Amino acid sequence: MTRNSARMTLAATALFLGFATPTIAQSGKLVLYTSQPNTDAQQTIDAFKAKYPNVDISFVRDGTPRVIAKLQAEITAGGSQADVLLIADSVTMESLKRDGHLLPHSGADISAYPVGVHDAGKTWFATKLITTGIVYHSSAPMKPSSWLDLIKLAAKGQVTMPSPLTSGAAMIHATTLAATLPGGWAYFEQLKANGAQAAGGNGNVLKSVAGGEKLYGMIVDFMPIREKAKGAPVEFVFPTEGVSTISEPVAILRSTKNPEAAKAFVDFLISRQGQELALAQGYMPAHPGVSLPAGFPVRDVISVMSFDATKALASSEADKARFTQIFGQ
Repeated sequence: MTRNSARMTLAATALFLGFATPTIAQSGKLVLYTSQPNTDAQQTIDAFKAKYPNVDISFVRDGTPRVIAKLQAEITAGGSQADVLLIADSVTMESLKRDGHLLPHSGADISAYPVGVHDAGKTWFATKLITTGIVYHSSAPMKPSSWLDLIKLAAKGQVTMPSPLTSGAAMIHATTLAATLPGGWAYFEQLKANGAQAAGGNGNVLKSVAGGEKLYGMIVDFMPIREKAKGAPVEFVFPTEGVSTISEPVAILRSTKNPEAAKAFVDFLISRQGQELALAQGYMPAHPGVSLPAGFPVRDVISVMSFDATKALASSEADKARFTQIFGQ
């Protein structure tokens, strides 16, 4: 067993079997709306309840767009049953913040984190760093190391990516690349001219590349890293120019009926223990002091491109229109 594997196993054992000393001050009901996979959501709740056994917490799970649609419909109808929100991206959180739906948690301890990881106003907090890089089939003749490799002749007709029109992570990725790479949106015009296809979500990309239908793809990190460990013929690259990232932020709704338990939930997720949970689940923790899962390089070699959620929210409609214009969706 590798050192990382041993660390993950110990973290998972401590968290999931409840070895941590329970904290019983908080009680009552708590409802979580989340886009986490069902298994991750249940593990998150189980770990939280091991520390706060008197909190009766349940969750509602769906993709981020559907979770937000449900939430907005409930708010319009007079109020939501949700207390806490844990979704894919910070742009959506900025939208809710702008509309006054999030409750600031001024007492949250974010001293261990670099400036910019969480909302400066303490309305939402990053729980993970999920990057988007390049996946390629093990048999691919070109081994990419740069985003520019995907517009080379060697990749013509062999690139697939999730559509920003159906994936929030893909939209953040497109916006980040357009703001960072030379030429901006011209990069996506070159991708289109080189035969790149944009459709569906990250799962579609993985299936296409692992199955050999396409040789290269843009995808969130953990999917190909996990599948490679299971024997899939794929490799994942963190490009030299850097990677975009989503942070799976957590926030408290202003309408919560149990603000103290909601704050405890947020505090748990951004604590060292909560970040070890993210590690045990196979994600890159947002906490800079927590190691990375097996299959990831050390943090120092992963360059994260800058991203401003507030600016991205302001330009989101224009960015979607530009992408649609290029790819004809």
